[in-house]
Parts: sequence; structure tokens; C-alpha cells
Amino acid sequence: MFGFLRRRAALPGALKPSLEPEERILAWSAVEEAALVVTNRGIWLPGADARLGWHEIHKVAWSGRELRITPAEVTGERNGYTVLSDGPVVSYLLLEPGEVPDQVRTRVTRSVAYTSHHGLPQGGVRVVGRRVSGRDGLSWAVRYDEGTPSDRPEIADATDAVVTVARTSAAAPGR
Repeated sequence: MFGFLRRRAALPGALKPSLEPEERILAWSAVEEAALVVTNRGIWLPGADARLGWHEIHKVAWSGRELRITPAEVTGERNGYTVLSDGPVVSYLLLEPGEVPDQVRTRVTRSVAYTSHHGLPQGGVRVVGRRVSGRDGLSWAVRYDEGTPSDRPEIADATDAVVTVARTSAAAPGR
């Protein structure tokens, strides 16, 4: 009768991950013998012993049945930012997705505070400033376009320059 008042069953205790004190469950979906658990801090993937933070996800796609997540992999650390690449895509068939796809999309999108793409002497780079749940300020990272020779000194220098401009722009009043 009042379907909109119906609440989803609670996550079974055996499937509940070890949450931090300020972390709370927002949505979950059964995945075979486990669960995919969405919290305010990130997503707990089935079988994982650690949470994937919203700022650690490059892409998410929802087909209506399958959730595909492309995590970021750290390939380098530079002065004030991290160099990232796409990690292996993980896919989950969600027969009862509930709010999981919407929560994941919303939270990944909301984590991005600044993004811009820049051409470099060879190739290009995307600069991203992301909010990290539980931390002040932005976490800065870059992701090079395929084929960009990121190990060359002139590319690293040009990247340092565009990250500096991005940080200054993001910190400007009214932004």
C-alpha cells in the first residue's frame, strides 16, 4: 500500500565491514555470498578487506544490472600531487541494486572539486582536485592521456606547472 515507506532490510551482520567511527552505511546490495557496501567514506567491494575511497575511483558505469568500477592506481608521487592510471575494471551483477548505483555515481561525482585537461609538449594530462572524506583540503592528482611520455623531464616540468595553476585557480575566492 505505502511502498514508499518500506525500508530495505538491514545488512546482515556477517556481511558488515569494519567501519571507522564516523563511517555509516548508506546503501548495500547482495553480490553472491557477499555484499557491496556503500558508505559516506567509500565503497566496500565484496571480498575486499579495505574500502575504496570515492577519490580513488576514476569511472563508474551502470548498465541497469551491472555496476562497473574503474579504480585509480598510483603510478607515481610528485611534489604535491599523485600520478594515477586506470586500474583493472571490476564488475558486479546487482540483482537488487536499491540505491547503490545512484549513491555511487553521486558520491564519485561529488568528490571532484576541480578538473581540467591540458595539452603538453607531447600528449596531454587531466588535473583533478578531489575531496577526501574526513580530510580538509583537496587531494591533487594527474592522469596522463594514453601515449603521453610522462617519464620525460620536460613533461614532468610542464605537468608541475599546470598543477600549480590549477591549485591556485581552485583556491581563488569565489571558486
